[in-house]
Amino acid sequence: MTSLYSLPLTMLDGRETTFGEFTGKAVLVVNVASKCGLTPQYATLEKLAETYADRGLTVLGAPCNQFMGQEPGSNEEIAEFCSTTYGVTFPLTDKLEVNGAGRDALFTELAAAPDAEGYTGDVRWNFEKWLVSPAGDVVARFSPQTVPDDPAVIAAVEAVLPE
Repeated sequence: MTSLYSLPLTMLDGRETTFGEFTGKAVLVVNVASKCGLTPQYATLEKLAETYADRGLTVLGAPCNQFMGQEPGSNEEIAEFCSTTYGVTFPLTDKLEVNGAGRDALFTELAAAPDAEGYTGDVRWNFEKWLVSPAGDVVARFSPQTVPDDPAVIAAVEAVLPE
């Protein structure tokens, strides 16, 4: 398995980096979309990010338009929507693909991680979530319908916080 920290990322503002930017932090990676029935999860993700930021958690949103075209906007439109509608301050990647031949390298690694029922493979829908430990290991995967403040998500986050 590739080290997640070596994987390239392009952020929503065009900045090039790697997942290594999050070394030593717990990271909740979420594929997100602006026009989905689950889009209100942005508010809970922001609350989670704010609550645990000083304890070493980063929420990382990854916009994706592969599920019924529910993220059609440009990077600028996505940034504006997230900021004005949900007050999102956590980092977002460039719009990317999470499934198929064009799947982003990060999601190739994340898709291999099992959820609590043992499911691995393609991302099922917008707002699927993966928890990465401060050591760079994928330690949990949550279905799109699992809300960010679900007790299972909170317990998993608290179990891997670095501080």
